[in-house]
Amino acid sequence: MTKPFSPRELVARIKAVLRRGRKGAQPETEMVFRRLRINPGARRCWKDDAPVDLTALEFDLLHALAQHHGRVLSREQLIEQVWGSDYYGDERVVDVHLGHLRKKVEDDPVTPALIVTVRGAGYRFEDDLV
Repeated sequence: MTKPFSPRELVARIKAVLRRGRKGAQPETEMVFRRLRINPGARRCWKDDAPVDLTALEFDLLHALAQHHGRVLSREQLIEQVWGSDYYGDERVVDVHLGHLRKKVEDDPVTPALIVTVRGAGYRFEDDLV
């Protein structure tokens, strides 16, 4: 890190490094929902037993949302989890990539049922666990 830096940035970077260390230590099991199946280890996804071709960022976004299914994640939280704490750019990058993701996993991307926008707060993954 270059000087000057804020204490908040230092804490965010430390948390990111610690989080990355925990991810590699524990094998992640497959997540099975009503409509989607996500295998983090193989970085693969299936919708209704049909494979879904996702980019790396789309997969990371879907995985982050699925890990917290039912909870609202803000753009800032998604950026932290997917791009990392050292990302400096427009927060709207989340909206763009979620739009692409919705086209691939939703039946109707215009009225999404799996990845729902919570106005003024963020996004929520709504598929039920099996």
